[in-house]
Amino acid sequence: MPTTGTANGQGGVPGGGVPDANASTGAAPSSGVPGGGLRDIVQLTLPAASAYLSVLRTATASLAARGDFTLDDIEDLRIAVDEACALLLLSAAPGSNLECTFELSPGVIQVGVTVLSVDGEPPSTDTFAWTVLTALADEVSSSVSTDSRVTIRLRKRRGVPESNAVRENNAVRENNGYSPTTADPQTIKTQWTKNAGAPNNGPVGAP
Repeated sequence: MPTTGTANGQGGVPGGGVPDANASTGAAPSSGVPGGGLRDIVQLTLPAASAYLSVLRTATASLAARGDFTLDDIEDLRIAVDEACALLLLSAAPGSNLECTFELSPGVIQVGVTVLSVDGEPPSTDTFAWTVLTALADEVSSSVSTDSRVTIRLRKRRGVPESNAVRENNAVRENNGYSPTTADPQTIKTQWTKNAGAPNNGPVGAP
């Protein structure tokens, strides 16, 4: 069953918590962040199945709203987390769990999603799904542990002008042979929702 952990004992997701009556919660101490302020850590463990991604989407949007992110930034982060999970589920070991950690500090949300993989290979960076991630998040990376656990990490900053974010993403993708037009967040979101393989409310490539 889904489980959650919250920092500062603040009760999980704002506005009532993750919508699962069976979810259990626990408190963890907060850590200081450079320059002052506290960092809240929220952890969710869900079965590695697409049916549970709606819980994660709701948690992502709620936590971003708590951090005073704009509506556009909240939607960008929700889609990015959705895509990260879809990539991991493609190679998730049967019966494994999807572990998601949110680190909230002033003006920044960092998200790490981990699953036990069958092949122990990192996700391909030459896919539309990865392009979505790099267009909608400020920083994206992946790693694989020695026990074949694959992790995708996202970082989203509040208040970064969209033009600057697009410019940075364009430069990266141009160096890797991508067209600048595919890096525009609005174009990405339009392609994401119209993609023939994606449901209107789910990720590309989701089972």
